[in-house]
Amino acid sequence: MSPTRSDMGIWLINLPRDTDRRARMERQLAAMGLHAQVFAAVDGRAREEELAPLTDAAAYARNMGQPILPGKMGVYASHIAVWQAFLASDHDIALILEDDVVFHDDFPQALDTALAGAAHWDLVRFNCIRAKLPIPQGRLGAYRLNAYLGPFTGNACYLIHRDVAARILPNLRPQTRAMDHELNRFFVHDYRQLGLEPWSSHPDDGGTSTITGTGFALVNKPHWTRRLPHYRVKAGNYLRRLWWLARRGMLWPRRRQLLETTS
Repeated sequence: MSPTRSDMGIWLINLPRDTDRRARMERQLAAMGLHAQVFAAVDGRAREEELAPLTDAAAYARNMGQPILPGKMGVYASHIAVWQAFLASDHDIALILEDDVVFHDDFPQALDTALAGAAHWDLVRFNCIRAKLPIPQGRLGAYRLNAYLGPFTGNACYLIHRDVAARILPNLRPQTRAMDHELNRFFVHDYRQLGLEPWSSHPDDGGTSTITGTGFALVNKPHWTRRLPHYRVKAGNYLRRLWWLARRGMLWPRRRQLLETTS
């Protein structure tokens, strides 16, 4: 039996002070007949002293090519805390949302399609920041289920299975990357991270972020010569993604293959 919406818990990550964002998200969800548990996001700036010992700042700078921001610590801690709340619940699957998602008209269809095909993914995203070099694994109804040889980032809207969260969670400390980059190390965590395209939502923070500032004003990338270790990491990740996907027979495009679903 495929899971249905009744098997799914929905968590919305939102800073308590961001009331406008929360209200906008709740209006969108209500229009689709969905209800989310609002989860108070971890404020990285307010809790920087608490979170700093849980990070490896040197590794983060090497892996990401820039120093860690308090907001990035907060996002990382928020997703960890939401996963813990999910595992403490009786739900088999979680829909995790950040509060800057814009849902497209077909999101309910995409959600139900992903649930019907839940046997084919471990974590599936409904939007992205980047999704480079897609490799179709087949079709689920009107959608393509893709793996990605390149970077696949953005955690604004995704489904995850309980057993996958339970297996990955103990390996998420210390923080050495942004959360979406950590999850993109599927070759380390050994799980199928896929995307359902065409995207049925997109993130939109209006250019104002509590993490990176207005217009990314808080982001401070060093000169490219100081980022050479980061470029080596990036190149190595392509090779590791390639090897993992090849070992599991996921490299060869199967765009027209209709994946089985059960009801």
